[in-house]
Amino acid sequence: MKKTILLFCILLLGSKSFSQNTDSDKKKINTTLDSWHKAAANAEFDNYFSYMTSNGVFIGTDATENWQLDAFKAFSKPYFDKGKAWNFTSLQRNIYFDKSQNTAWFDELLDTQMKICRGSGVLIKEGKNWKIAHYVLSMTVPNDNTDEVVKIKEKIENGFIEKLKSE
Repeated sequence: MKKTILLFCILLLGSKSFSQNTDSDKKKINTTLDSWHKAAANAEFDNYFSYMTSNGVFIGTDATENWQLDAFKAFSKPYFDKGKAWNFTSLQRNIYFDKSQNTAWFDELLDTQMKICRGSGVLIKEGKNWKIAHYVLSMTVPNDNTDEVVKIKEKIENGFIEKLKSE
């Protein structure tokens, strides 16, 4: 009986510690993502990219936008240089962790100049800091308007689909 109680106490303390670590890491991740979005809104190029891993990936809303970090920097630089990049504000965010608590993934709804968008991605813990390793930005489409959007997209994307199929 004493062993059972001891085991229960150890499991309870371990689960409480895991929960506290998760809560602390969730706060850090929220701060990282909010600061990253704010750095773009303020056109702070170096600050913005400091939140990404050295091999980070940014996937944009256009089917051709699969940016490795250096290419994404080159694409983004003119926007930042003009003093106006993009302004995304999180409306809702969910964060999840792997068992090691060194990898997290998330999804968020964003208020943007394109109206509501969805961001999702993966963060890696580097030391005590969380860095964005992979980010995907998607425009949301109301289900009732899907057919209209597909009609607009098909004119542009049919050629791209054929190109990808032939590769």
